Amino acid sequence: MATSSSLDAKIPQGPIETKWSKYKSSVALVNPANKRNLEVIVVGTGLAGASAAATLAEMGYKVKAFCFQDSPRRAHSIAAQGGINAAKNYQNDGDSVYRLFYDTIKGGDYRAREGNVHRLAEVSGNIIDQCVAAGVPFAREYGGLLSNRSFGGTQVQRTFYAAGQTGQQLLLGAYSGLQRQVGMGTVKMYNRHEMLDVVNIDGKCRGIIARNLITGEVERHGGHAVLLCTGGYGNVFYLSTNAMGSNVTAAWKAHKRGAYFGNPCFTQIHPTCIPVSGDHQSKLTLMSESLRNDGRIWVPKKKNDTRPGNEIPEDERDYYLERRYPAFGNLVPRDIASRAAKERCDAGYGVGSSKLAVFLDFAAAVERYGKGEANKNNIANPSKEDITIWGKAVVKEKYGNLFDMYKQITGEDPYEVPMRIYPAVHYTMGGLWVDYNLMTTVPGLYALGEANFSDHGANRLGASALMQGLADGYFVIPYTIGSYLAKEIGTGKISTDHPEFVRVEKEVTDRIQTLMSIQGKTSPELFHRRLGQIMWEKCGMARNAQGLKEAIVEIRALRKEFWKDVKVMGGKNEFNPELDKAGRVADFIELGELMCLDALTREESCGGHFREEHQTEEGEALRDDENFMFVSAWEHKFEEEWELHKEELVYENIKIAQRSYK
Repeated sequence: MATSSSLDAKIPQGPIETKWSKYKSSVALVNPANKRNLEVIVVGTGLAGASAAATLAEMGYKVKAFCFQDSPRRAHSIAAQGGINAAKNYQNDGDSVYRLFYDTIKGGDYRAREGNVHRLAEVSGNIIDQCVAAGVPFAREYGGLLSNRSFGGTQVQRTFYAAGQTGQQLLLGAYSGLQRQVGMGTVKMYNRHEMLDVVNIDGKCRGIIARNLITGEVERHGGHAVLLCTGGYGNVFYLSTNAMGSNVTAAWKAHKRGAYFGNPCFTQIHPTCIPVSGDHQSKLTLMSESLRNDGRIWVPKKKNDTRPGNEIPEDERDYYLERRYPAFGNLVPRDIASRAAKERCDAGYGVGSSKLAVFLDFAAAVERYGKGEANKNNIANPSKEDITIWGKAVVKEKYGNLFDMYKQITGEDPYEVPMRIYPAVHYTMGGLWVDYNLMTTVPGLYALGEANFSDHGANRLGASALMQGLADGYFVIPYTIGSYLAKEIGTGKISTDHPEFVRVEKEVTDRIQTLMSIQGKTSPELFHRRLGQIMWEKCGMARNAQGLKEAIVEIRALRKEFWKDVKVMGGKNEFNPELDKAGRVADFIELGELMCLDALTREESCGGHFREEHQTEEGEALRDDENFMFVSAWEHKFEEEWELHKEELVYENIKIAQRSYK
């Protein structure tokens, strides 16, 4: 298998341990005086975008930052709960840069690029130092050291956390750095602006077309480079753990302007979410993977058992993850835990009114922590009641806000009865294809964080999303962008009067006018819900050839119906969330088709991509390394037509093996 001639990952030569350090020592630089004349556009101000904008501005570049929220503080990054990985080995349990690198490659089922992943592991420790310096209040042990806990797919404790709100605290740290630059005038912030297209001139990305979501005005913005930090596309499934506004529009517009889309079918299903409760829902709620650190997952041994979890005796419980995967137990990777939960529920052992849930139980943790507290207080024979009180106090300190959130949503007290959880769409490992520099196939157009495909393969390990976003923004793009901008010094200011800006702006305004003028009978929300149902049923936790072929036909018919029957209320020259939604749903529909095409083309199971035709006798994912050890990079040609390019994945530092967590 050979890499497509149109793809060049630009991985530096030499041993993997020195690739990044040698790269940094030899990459082209831009002197401070020239940086002041170069403009960089950053789209999205979550962890990747805020850290990139703040760092590039600190370096001297002129930065324009765009977010569709009213403030960068509302970016979906705040929703991350459990923690951020870093190979600092604070627990002295055998962690190292190489082990984090290995766990990430293995966790992704050997479908990630070695060079990028090793760099991620290398800079992970720097991220923690940076965030502590920015004031992030990580949890600490009694002696003052930063605390760590375990996450799925690892046998070490490397996850740093701030209770159950790590993403929010990290984002506030990055946001403070961003706002400092806004105050100094080095960053111009555009809140309530949505990027609707990119502008390429003579083969290079030179700016964007954005819409002011308050006034409806369509604007042109030029720059010497554009960074897309716009997150993932999990909302293509309608129900997901993503924020309601999370969408694919920026990445999709870039894709249709020449940026290849990498591994679009690689979707992560998170195993610990609050189950669906009815058709009224438009969003699902995540219960942090950190809960698997102390909670035990089980189902009743008897089918259709309707008793509350706390009334089912210990000998009538099946701790199925501990039974099937004794080496990792409840901390197997997310894709494995999710499929195992689905299998138990499909077999008739599910709990709750829908029978689409399993128990996540903290009774054992409460007892263990309570006994520990009793020992600390030199109480030899504590009562069961005292043990429970002390144990609950410890659990509350570690996970209190998560328990409160669960109780508020479900009306059940997880300190008293086990939580009910079920898998849901969470993260997307696919995204715009990028090289080692984080540049897409369009020169000058970069993708950072979840918007690119590069680091997680077919399954992301828990607590690695925050790590990648901050690594890309703080420690990667500030170096790699110099190799491109060093050649742009003589370009001069990008004029938005160029005919390409005029042409693309007209295409954007024409599309808006078309959406407004259809005046059909169906809301964008209903089209989105129908798309999500197709995607979940036929390109969700399990896929097969027949279902994927049916999905492609159904999505094409849905797209045609959308452009004939969508109804957008309100006007285009005003604040109009319905118009915003309509544009995003139209892009989701097109993306959905490509996702199904990618899943149909990849005739293997790997990570979160589970083709029912390709599984082991034990029901595990069955890879085909001989034929599918590559990145699928899709080039958009015409409507309903793409060309597949392949980037061969070469593993020189890791032994390829069938994944086992037993």
